[in-house]
Amino acid sequence: MTDEALTRVPVPLTARVRSAARQRAAWAQLLRFAIVGASGYLVNLAVFALALHGGDLDYRLASLAAFGVAVSNNFLWNRRWTFPHAAHAAHRQALRFLAVSVAAFLVGLALLTGLVEIAGIAELPAQAAAIVAVTPISFLANKLWSFRS
Repeated sequence: MTDEALTRVPVPLTARVRSAARQRAAWAQLLRFAIVGASGYLVNLAVFALALHGGDLDYRLASLAAFGVAVSNNFLWNRRWTFPHAAHAAHRQALRFLAVSVAAFLVGLALLTGLVEIAGIAELPAQAAAIVAVTPISFLANKLWSFRS
């Protein structure tokens, strides 16, 4: 180990977030994440609608099917385009991305269920709202953990 590696002090998460918020490159990265997310959003809703109506699945199972397809789409595009500088091995990033995505999915599923069962909102608009609600936390977790440089 070098002396530099031994003297590095970990930067607290809040300081890293504040620093990133001041950088133009971070905003460009957020825009790329949003574009990838929008493509995943469309993929998710298309698969959800197909599974719900064409496959005659319960909306929770349709949500799971849509998640599986969309998470693959989002990982590939985020690795190649949003966070191409991240030096970790793909399998490590994929596991972290999947962990973040599963956590976001579970929160989104709870929101979806609440919107459908309690608020009486139709399944497709409820799915759309649930995805939008979990996106900001997903971005931060992926930027600061899954694809950190």
